[in-house]
Amino acid sequence: MRKTTIRFGGEGLLLILHMLPVVLLSKKMAHLLDFGLQGGGLPLQLGGLVVATLILAPEGLASIRAASRNQIQRSVNVLLGSVLATISLTVPAALAIGLIVGKPVLLGLCSSEMTLLAVTLGSCLVTFGQGQTNILQGFVHLMLFAAYIVLMFD
Repeated sequence: MRKTTIRFGGEGLLLILHMLPVVLLSKKMAHLLDFGLQGGGLPLQLGGLVVATLILAPEGLASIRAASRNQIQRSVNVLLGSVLATISLTVPAALAIGLIVGKPVLLGLCSSEMTLLAVTLGSCLVTFGQGQTNILQGFVHLMLFAAYIVLMFD
């Protein structure tokens, strides 16, 4: 048996150096997006939906392609992995930035949005805890997303 060693070289530094322009550009683009939403009379929450859509687009398209080939389990696994990676990287990063800057990080949800979040998390536990999914469970998630959209424009 060969031993595998993991070395940490300059990859972390290169990652940070390559992320810096993206972060700086994204701050400028956020102002443009907010200006467009305010000018159009649209809710500011739509900006978060646009950003999330852009981030999840590649995996979302792969998931749609798998679903169109009747590979429902693969579709769910691809999309769930993408969402899990995004959330497990974003939330700790936001909390760390809040600690460094010394400002509290708030979820910023009203009571109806908190209820919708709780129902969504509960349905995720049911859907993904069984080992296999079906079309009815996918439809429930689509309806929860539709409810989110309706609440956003309320």
